[in-house]
Amino acid sequence: MFIILVSKGLIEKKGEFWSLTNLGVDAGGKFKTSAQYGKYITWPENIDLKLDKNTEKKVFLTTTAIGKKYNISAKKMNFILSELGWVYKVMKGWKTTPQGIQHGGLQDEDKRTGIPYVRWPEMILKSNILNNTIKDIQGEKAPSSDPVNTQDNDFREKFKVEHRATDGHFVRSKAEMLIDNWLYMAEIVHSYERKLPIEEDVYSDFYIPTGKVYIEY
Repeated sequence: MFIILVSKGLIEKKGEFWSLTNLGVDAGGKFKTSAQYGKYITWPENIDLKLDKNTEKKVFLTTTAIGKKYNISAKKMNFILSELGWVYKVMKGWKTTPQGIQHGGLQDEDKRTGIPYVRWPEMILKSNILNNTIKDIQGEKAPSSDPVNTQDNDFREKFKVEHRATDGHFVRSKAEMLIDNWLYMAEIVHSYERKLPIEEDVYSDFYIPTGKVYIEY
């Protein structure tokens, strides 16, 4: 029951207690208090708690299972998914984001400990975004989905990477060098020309992992 309510976004766990989300309130969920049972949530009799038929038929994988496919630990796999903006870390465990839900992420929790985690449809293993990100992290060159991009090639020929920033990054302009230097002196971890987590080959000028911020100058 809790899995269905969570997967539909009707409730969420805050600390040790379950709370109604805005969707849960809209669906008719209400808090009641009982001398015997304490505070609990009631639902209207006609609430639809059926999962989508396609969801019921899907095979879902844990992060551990996905990591084994790539010879990556579950911990590192979760951080990769976080890098993509599909999950975020809570005090104990991981929760899915709206982007993660769009990719089929299903919120779940350990029945024994109550620690939240996310399960993923088996088809996630075919995701170009995920596979390219893993190849980048493992030092493999991911094939471009748009190998013949004349406009991009012209840009790279016109603006060569020849300005060296304080942190050692080579950038394409003095303005980018000043931005890079400012980020470095402010002790903000950043990367240069980071690929956006989308199917197309689109790059931001800078990327700040904390907050998942992409900067385009």
